Amino acid sequence: MPEGPRPWLWRGVVLLFLTFAGLLAYVLWLLGPTGKEATVRIPRGATGAEVARALEGAGLLRSGYLFSAYLRFSGRAKRLVPGVYRLKGEGAFRLARALTGGEEPLRVSLTFPEGLRAVDYGRRLSQAGLDGEGFLRLVEDPEGLKPPYVEGRTLEGYLFPATYTFDLLATPEEVVRAMLRRFEAELTPPVRQLLQARGLSVHAWVTLASIVQVEAGSEAEMPLIAGVFLNRLERGMPLQADPTVAYALGKPLPELSRPAGDFAVDSPYNTYRYAGLPPGPIGNPGRAALLAVLNPVRLDEKGRPYLYFFHAQGRIFLNPDFEGHLKDLARHRYSSP
Repeated sequence: MPEGPRPWLWRGVVLLFLTFAGLLAYVLWLLGPTGKEATVRIPRGATGAEVARALEGAGLLRSGYLFSAYLRFSGRAKRLVPGVYRLKGEGAFRLARALTGGEEPLRVSLTFPEGLRAVDYGRRLSQAGLDGEGFLRLVEDPEGLKPPYVEGRTLEGYLFPATYTFDLLATPEEVVRAMLRRFEAELTPPVRQLLQARGLSVHAWVTLASIVQVEAGSEAEMPLIAGVFLNRLERGMPLQADPTVAYALGKPLPELSRPAGDFAVDSPYNTYRYAGLPPGPIGNPGRAALLAVLNPVRLDEKGRPYLYFFHAQGRIFLNPDFEGHLKDLARHRYSSP
């Protein structure tokens, strides 16, 4: 009878099998769950190796090298979706699926209120972890982003106030483009027809609306205030709008001081010193203010044009003449309660 396999051959086969099994177990351990959780930023254009190092550094992987090799050979390295992720170390295969479309990157929703300035919007972006400083630089120097109807140097006024959702890798250009697209949605054919009928350029429309936005105590007042300003412009009277002075000085409106000489500041934005509209918007108006300029209330019940207004006791008081304005001031603002 032939001899059976020699004992050393069996021992070699067993040893080889055990070695292979041990290596496989080790590799699976390296690629397996770590139990950690972390927020990871995957930049645009990141390679599989760079992503693997980031995951390993965050404790989500034990071997970035093996994960990188898996991404490369599986073809997933070319399908990585940039963004900021909150991930669990549930193993290399689940991580790879998550980063190639299996999980949405983290996003942030930001509300930009009507009437605020670009600097205020930049501050909100920075607080949310986005590039607020880069946003402001782009607003001040918009390069090729500036639409043809923007006559001023900056994009102030055209950053439409609304709620936006951005991923946490959104660039300043992406943020600005989103706001400009939203503004252009307001430039409907009926709006363009009204602008032409009123003899207003888009720039004049937005500039006046930005002043109305800050002056008005409510949306109901906006058409009245717009009417006063349009009447004054038609007659060559200065607007005498406090918010333009605040903008010229970079101050909040409540901090304006006549004793300090604020209203004497020599600036084209000081509508007490210079007639007509200022060079550009003083903030970013919303839809109500924009529509108020197109649909103003310019006349009183006797058909007389409103030329003066002030706020007192939670109301707006309007007058077609200075004498009536002074009487109402004495009665409602300066009289003791």
